[in-house]
Amino acid sequence: MNQSLKLSRPARRASVVVHVVASASWLGLTLGLLALAVTAITTGSAVTAEASVRAMKLFADWLLLPAAFLTLLTGLLLSLGTQWGLARHRWVYTKFWLTLATITATAFALRPGLGATVTAVAETGSVPDTTDIVMGPIVSLSAYVFMTVISILKPWGLTRRGRNARAAVRRPVSAGNPVPSDSVEAV
Repeated sequence: MNQSLKLSRPARRASVVVHVVASASWLGLTLGLLALAVTAITTGSAVTAEASVRAMKLFADWLLLPAAFLTLLTGLLLSLGTQWGLARHRWVYTKFWLTLATITATAFALRPGLGATVTAVAETGSVPDTTDIVMGPIVSLSAYVFMTVISILKPWGLTRRGRNARAAVRRPVSAGNPVPSDSVEAV
């Protein structure tokens, strides 16, 4: 295993704790967004609808991205500093790309959409497009639950890169693949 970064046991354990707490925070914030969205679209009160979308915007602006980036950074640290690697196992690779996709969607779709929704609710007293306000949290929540499941089950095996790395470590000595002379003991 050719790694430039190998976390010590205390560093690995601390990173796992921070990663799990950040991930759980991100999941919890998304559940909160979903609850606020449902409240905003089902209430009969313009004041409650506006308060709900304003709270959603506050969560999205100040809490979601820090939790998301902390999850991404600790996930990268763990993947690069442990035997799992970033591109050796399909489940790690899948989590990495889903995390990037959800961060991108949060930054460039959810946050601006909530800004427009807050403005519209303040002007009209009702949520203009009820589908938009709940779909973001539903899609995000689905992605986070899926990532949690694959973190526990670790499905799908190795990537091509992981298989090649494993094969290189296990490659037997043969005529076509001689052992370097400096590694052979003199008889």
